[in-house]
Amino acid sequence: MNSREGQLKAFDRLLTIMDELRAQCPWDKKQTLQTLRHLTIEETYELGDAILDNDLEEVKKELGDLLLHIVFYAKIGSETKDFDIADVANEICDKLINRHPHIYGDVKVENEEQVKENWENIKLKEGKKSVLEGVPNSLPALVKANRIQEKVAGVGFDWEKPEQVFEKLQEELAEFQEEVKVDDTDKMEAEFGDVLFSMVNYARFLNISPENALERTNKKFIKRFQFLETKAKEQNKTLKEMTLAEMDIFWEQAKKLPKSFSK
Repeated sequence: MNSREGQLKAFDRLLTIMDELRAQCPWDKKQTLQTLRHLTIEETYELGDAILDNDLEEVKKELGDLLLHIVFYAKIGSETKDFDIADVANEICDKLINRHPHIYGDVKVENEEQVKENWENIKLKEGKKSVLEGVPNSLPALVKANRIQEKVAGVGFDWEKPEQVFEKLQEELAEFQEEVKVDDTDKMEAEFGDVLFSMVNYARFLNISPENALERTNKKFIKRFQFLETKAKEQNKTLKEMTLAEMDIFWEQAKKLPKSFSK
């Protein structure tokens, strides 16, 4: 591992390269905050994939890509004299110090939950009109539901026990089933949303990330289905030519594959 001096030297090297690229590279010269935005989102998802796969070498590479984007945005900000990388770093340093009075002040906390409560209360004192202001509108719905619940829990709006959340989930499932019987699509969708919201809430109480859980299942399903496709090709068949019973045989085989196969 690099020393603090080595880390600072590496960061200075990146800043120098960014200056050179912005001055000399035709592509880098043309980039703006807006043109980089979708690329940053893509890089963030690639980092998420690497983390889920527990591929630490890939995590390192994707972190580098994201760090480049941060430096790139700061470079553009310095050109318009709005902010530079020092402003960005100092802004987050000041925020961290202000929001950790139990470390940099005289506030006492007993556990993680008290830290979260203090964090949300401090944000309100900073001028936030709602604890939900910090939830981006463009977040995927599943992630947004989790963040909403975490934030309101931070100010005490929460269930006391997981059992209560599970009871609520069962209640929402029953309401959903009632609308299924009526066959009203609009009401079914509304109730299904309540079911999902309750599922996310229950997962939070069990310290499960609903986003990670669903993506793990997505990846697992993809690998198993691709195994099924491979087996069909080995028999010179398409999946449409196979019966469900035939496909189920290979599906059961796929379920017995070692975990390393699913990475």
